[in-house]
Amino acid sequence: MKVLVKLGGSLLESQPSRERLAAELAAARREGLELVVVHGGGKQMSRFLAERNVASRFVGGLRVTTPEVLDAVIKVVAGSVNRELVATLVAAGARAVGLSGVDDCLLEARAMGEELGAVGRPAHANTELLDLLVAHGFLPVIACVGADRQGRIYNVNADQMAAALASGFRADSLILLTDVGGVLAADGRILPQLTASQARRLIADGVATGGMQAKLEAAIGALEAGVRRIVIAAGAEPGVIARALAGDGPGTRLIREENLP
Repeated sequence: MKVLVKLGGSLLESQPSRERLAAELAAARREGLELVVVHGGGKQMSRFLAERNVASRFVGGLRVTTPEVLDAVIKVVAGSVNRELVATLVAAGARAVGLSGVDDCLLEARAMGEELGAVGRPAHANTELLDLLVAHGFLPVIACVGADRQGRIYNVNADQMAAALASGFRADSLILLTDVGGVLAADGRILPQLTASQARRLIADGVATGGMQAKLEAAIGALEAGVRRIVIAAGAEPGVIARALAGDGPGTRLIREENLP
């Protein structure tokens, strides 16, 4: 079974959290799952920029990416965050390989608009490299940076990147691990499951905004592209990966309309 797991940057800040997630991912790989990991690093980015007196500005949940911010994305997300996660996975017994969407133009991106600067929207996933690595027992660990064929580098939302790569990789499951328990209803309760139309309604009604809006839009795209199982859950839950794959885990599952009971 092919599985893509996205790790939010907040889950990777502390060593105990990284080690627990790395142990779960390494165990899943040993059990024979064809596994790919995509990660963000938003909180680490904000801290890095604040230390240098660079303000962070967001539009629709996406960080406006000036040349100075893009330089930080490359250094922090594709640099220190990726290296620390790969090292922790290797220590857990996985044959982890650190990548970004720039490698072999793994994730081709296009500029989303002048107001966002060098923020890229996934345009095409070239997953031959992932297939090659996974087939030989490696665990690709991909930072959310993309590029185009002209050599321009883009800051790509990690959820959008995970959805695009899951579709291109023909993943059976996409697990989006974050620092919240799942998708919230208007009354604050966690919704155990959603269809694409229900998720769109949450966005239209202003219930899902900012980062959750971006997450749901990415998940809807993956669902419609053929990924059969999508879960949005709290990465702090012990055993969350195994439970999500078993279908009885915490969080919110996105399902197709025809799969409604």
